[in-house]
Amino acid sequence: MRRIIRKISQAVQVVLLAPIKLPAKALNVLKYIAVGLGIIEQVMQDDTDQPKTEGKEGSDEVAK
Repeated sequence: MRRIIRKISQAVQVVLLAPIKLPAKALNVLKYIAVGLGIIEQVMQDDTDQPKTEGKEGSDEVAK
């Protein structure tokens, strides 16, 4: 899933950076798609790379 999202994101970036003329609405849609895919990538990356939190000594908090 992560690889598919990364590939789609790269394809959208190539289209946005290509020296071609696109209608304004299509360009805006592609920009929103690129932003959304970037957010999804970061959320998926953060889920797998969560650091373990440790509670302080004498604290009532429970370490995850």
